[in-house]
Amino acid sequence: MSVLPAPMPERTRVLLFLNGALLFVFALFVGWQWFIALLGALVAWPLIPPIEMHIPGDARAWRMVHMEAITHGLLLMAWAAGGPWLRLSPRQHRVFFWSALITAWLFTVPAWFNALAGTRGLAWNGGPFPGDITANNIIFLFGWPPLVAVHILFVLAVIGLWRTLKALPKG
Repeated sequence: MSVLPAPMPERTRVLLFLNGALLFVFALFVGWQWFIALLGALVAWPLIPPIEMHIPGDARAWRMVHMEAITHGLLLMAWAAGGPWLRLSPRQHRVFFWSALITAWLFTVPAWFNALAGTRGLAWNGGPFPGDITANNIIFLFGWPPLVAVHILFVLAVIGLWRTLKALPKG
């Protein structure tokens, strides 16, 4: 196996794109929950009559998780599409891949738990926000891996792109 910087392997690109598509599926899943939370019912007329349901959380929290899923899904798809320009070593590609997945999924899924639990997960013991302290603190701790991973991810992206730029003919 070569240790020289090379474009992202196709399998890695496909796996990133697949995870991006799965985040879109997750966005649909939470989108329905947001819809039900807003209306207090599952409304799919004329297919079925309205079914009264209660899903906790406020609209802002549901919007957040829905947009996290869409944004991170698009970002994973963009990394996959730009993979040929990311000239990294095999080890750097592995670190990039796992950093991308940790960032995408662990910024998105805990936001869903925030919506369900009525927490924010932004500060230990809830900070100025209301909600269950235990749930908040667990969600807060899940925020640290993606906080580190996103910085690694973008440093490696810049390194890989810089290498490609340097290898291109001038002019």
